[in-house]
Amino acid sequence: MALADIAQGISEALQGKSFEGSLKFDCGADGVIILAEGGASTEDRETDCTIALSQDNLLKLLKGKLNPMTGVMMGKLKISGDMATALKLGKLIG
Repeated sequence: MALADIAQGISEALQGKSFEGSLKFDCGADGVIILAEGGASTEDRETDCTIALSQDNLLKLLKGKLNPMTGVMMGKLKISGDMATALKLGKLIG
């Protein structure tokens, strides 16, 4: 699945929900997904918080098959920047 398709799915899931701040899913060579202004895009920019993970783990995270806290403890995802923004995301997808 392409990151653009994943970003489209996230945008649809965010409809009607408020997410303040900006967050980047950094999938390395596969690219990035930026959550900001109530939508998602694959255009890279500075964000409040960055979550570095593989595209495979991103899909697991979004489908609820990877617990964010477990992922951090197991080294499957690394969070940098504003932790409060990452916690807001957890409430959206949790």
